Amino acid sequence: MDIINSARVVVSVIVPVRNAENYLQECFASILAQTRCCGVEVSIFDDGSNDGSAAIIASWKATFQEHGIAVVESFNHLRNVPSESGAVRGGCGYAKNRAVEQSHGRFLCFLDADDVMLPRRIELQLAAALADPDALVGSNFTRNEAATGRYTDWCNRLTAEQLYLHQYRECTIIQPTWFCQRFVFDKVGGYVELGLDVPEDLIFFHRHLDLGGRLVKVDEPLLMYRYHPNATSQRIHRLTLLRVRIEALQRRVLSHWPTFSIWGAGRDGRKFFGELSDENKRKVVAFCDVDEKKVGTSFNEAYTN
Repeated sequence: MDIINSARVVVSVIVPVRNAENYLQECFASILAQTRCCGVEVSIFDDGSNDGSAAIIASWKATFQEHGIAVVESFNHLRNVPSESGAVRGGCGYAKNRAVEQSHGRFLCFLDADDVMLPRRIELQLAAALADPDALVGSNFTRNEAATGRYTDWCNRLTAEQLYLHQYRECTIIQPTWFCQRFVFDKVGGYVELGLDVPEDLIFFHRHLDLGGRLVKVDEPLLMYRYHPNATSQRIHRLTLLRVRIEALQRRVLSHWPTFSIWGAGRDGRKFFGELSDENKRKVVAFCDVDEKKVGTSFNEAYTN
């Protein structure tokens, strides 16, 4: 690992890598194309890649340094979690935490290895983070042609108020666009390291809100968020995501309510009820629905399903 002049580094771009040879060239080029508003460092952690990622990282390290961008890199030699290919990996949370630990910047700019930053991302998000120090700062984004537009349109239309109103529906600020002061990350305690297929971003998002953290979004696209079938996010089960959201809702809202009703007496309503703690199940006074066939139906079986 090279010695970095940490006094010059303002923003560390956090890049976890896992078998990203098809995307790294474009990803790294987008870092080089950033408007030069401050000292930038690239912190790369290769989580056991067994493709050509290491060679691409090595070639770009020299390029970055030629342009005055510091580089710190390391590789996964510590964890032994078998993947389907037989190589070792620690998972997304593990890789991001290692990249943060070895970085030096006061500000952290998270960049997945398959995504592409637009040229003013660091400049504009740095300004937003300086204006609101306790915030997790995101931005609008574009998608590649393989992605559908519905989710993108919904995220990009969210107002400052809706970032909070819809917090139990989705990560209203998507993780590939996150930018924050280091103390915001440290206050949460970093990402959980529970191996593969864990929504470490959603867990971090809700822990940030548990601690009174703020949400801010730059209302212009600053990232091309790439969709492809092998993306890690595609492997996380819908029920896993639901459980994380319900746990957060119980901590911050339902624990303070004496009673409440559940709108929706179908599959989703019953699943929601089934995931509640026994204490909160006892607070449910009614299931509400507009379907005449469900009126008067008993859902006591939800306690055991």
